[in-house]
Formats: sequence, structure tokens, C-alpha cells
Amino acid sequence: MEINEVIAIVTGGASGLGEATVRRIVANGGKAAIFDMNEERGAVLLSELGDEHAYFLKTDVANAEEVERNVKKVVDKWDSVNALVNCAGIATPGKVVSKGGPMALERFEQVIRVNLTGTFNVIRVAGAAMQKNEPNSDGERGVIVNTASVAAFEGQIGQAAYSASKGGVVGMTLPIAREFAPYGIRVMTIAPGLVETPLFGGLPEQARASLEALTLFPNRLGRPEEYAKLVESIVTNPLLNGEVIRLDGAIRMQPK
Repeated sequence: MEINEVIAIVTGGASGLGEATVRRIVANGGKAAIFDMNEERGAVLLSELGDEHAYFLKTDVANAEEVERNVKKVVDKWDSVNALVNCAGIATPGKVVSKGGPMALERFEQVIRVNLTGTFNVIRVAGAAMQKNEPNSDGERGVIVNTASVAAFEGQIGQAAYSASKGGVVGMTLPIAREFAPYGIRVMTIAPGLVETPLFGGLPEQARASLEALTLFPNRLGRPEEYAKLVESIVTNPLLNGEVIRLDGAIRMQPK
């Protein structure tokens, strides 16, 4: 699939990895629907990119009815959807047992709800829409790119909920790719390392430097644009399917 043929839904598309992906798709002639809770950021992006190639829909990715309704709106607007990039996610650090006692179960459940259930929720609805597409010359009807994390493999102390959620995303990549393969829909997952987002902007220089030192090469934080470039590579390379790609500069996270 060529990038200018993309009609994508990008969850978490109003900031960070999602925003960089939306910008790359639109800059190359594709269309991107932004599913995000941040209406203010969504409005800013829409005014900048134009409603011909961008579409903002306030969306709780873990709400079944809301996702079903908004995917239908995208299909109604642009006749189809042939790409999904799942970037919506939260990180709520906390030890399983701390001085205050055991972690509140609701905190764990919330991370799973957004990061894992939310990813699955949008896949199931967008995947159903993609199955109705006419295949291209390669027999392809769509491509799905999920976002995991290196924490799925090397979770640190305090990341039990986050690592569990991202490990779930990794674990469902291959079975969904196998299920969707007869329909010409590919399913891939990117596992980023430390990527520069607004979260890192407020860190003291010493703390930032210590994080950058963990990445072997290049010896710096990743950039959202590098994630978006990998999304484009996945979209345009039909042989990439059922795999998890680490985008991390060879980082291996320490226990804490």
C-alpha cells in the first residue's frame, strides 16, 4: 500500500507518537482520522492540517459503542478505512505493594482497559470495516500497527500494570495476523524504547542525561518522527506481517 492511498484511524493521534504519525500520513497525501480524548489538541491539529485530510473524533478507545460509532463516521466521510495505528495509551506507575499497602486494583484495571482492551476494541471494529474493502493489486485490504513497549520484555519495578498491558499487545499480534491474513489485512506491532515526548520536557537535565545514556546508539531519546517513519515502512512493505519490531536503539531496561 502506498502512503498516499492511506485512509487511517490513528488513536492517540493528537499528541506524541500518534500526532507524528498523523502528520506524516497527511504530509504524504494520505488521510488520517484522529481518535483522542484531547479536544483542544485535536482542534489545533485539524485547523493546521485541514478537514480534507484530517478528521478529529473525541474517542474513548475502550468504549465499544463510541468506537463503533466513530469508525462508521470515518467510513461515511471517506468511504473506507484501510489503516489503523494504535497509539493511545497511559502509564500509571506504582509498586504492587508499597508502604501504603497493596496497589488499588482499579489502577491496574485502568491501565489494562486503555492500553490493551482499547487496542483490541479498535482493532475489532476497524478490522471488520477493512474486510469490506476491495483488495489492491497485491490482494491487500488493510494494515494495522499497534504500539507496545520495550517494557513488554524488560519491565521495571513499578511497571507491572504497564508491562502487562503492553505484553498483551505483543501476545495478540500473531493470532490476529493469522486470523486476518485470508482477508489481506496485515497486523504489526512496534515496541518503542524511550521516546522524547512532553513528559521528558520537564525533567532535570541530569535525569534526562541518565535516561539517554541507557540507549546504546544513537545515544539519545528517540523522536516521535522516527516512530512515524517506521509506520510508513510497515504500511508500504507488504511482507511485514505478524511481527513485533523494537524501535529502541538497542536499549535494555534495568530493574529500576
